[in-house]
Amino acid sequence: MTLDDLIADGAAPIVAILRGIREDEIEDVAAALVEAGISIIEVPLNSPRPLASIRRLVDRFGESALCGAGTVTSVADVREVASAGGRLIVTPNTDQRVISEALSLGLEVIPGCQTPTEAFTAIAAGARRIKLFPAGTLGPNHLRALRDVLPDGTGIWAVGGTDRNSLRDWLSSGAEGIGVGSALYRKGDGRQDVGPRAADLVAAWKELKAGEGTE
Repeated sequence: MTLDDLIADGAAPIVAILRGIREDEIEDVAAALVEAGISIIEVPLNSPRPLASIRRLVDRFGESALCGAGTVTSVADVREVASAGGRLIVTPNTDQRVISEALSLGLEVIPGCQTPTEAFTAIAAGARRIKLFPAGTLGPNHLRALRDVLPDGTGIWAVGGTDRNSLRDWLSSGAEGIGVGSALYRKGDGRQDVGPRAADLVAAWKELKAGEGTE
């Protein structure tokens, strides 16, 4: 399953960022996300025993969700995530070695960028999508300006300070999708906390899509 497949099938363009989650929590929280309609799930590597969580995530949801890691900063990290079964690599920075390694292993990679220089560096390394980070600090106008100069077909994902309320602004500014962290999951949250937030976020996206269809 690839990100292209998910988007083509009409999946919500939302990455759930589960920073701080424990391996004994991952399955219940991921079940709530998938049931709500979020099928892209990231476990940041600065979480407790992240590779164990990714293994559980892949074993349970690998056929229905794109699962992987965030805060990936080295080639060794990429290899470990791949060994755990993860298919998604998200980075906080632009590192051509990390991008190249992920692509060589057949993984999806979304490297973090702020500037045109970083974005073009990532694209030169083979990235087809980039992560605008921290998006909340940079703002939608920054995304619009960046999109104007990037090659057609480059997907930009806004991450950092994104939530239900900013979803419209990001998508209307040209984002392919958003990554949502603390507005969706906070350390210690359970299924009962995450499920309603995920459902509300997906409902907001569906409202936007429905509105596009009537314009």
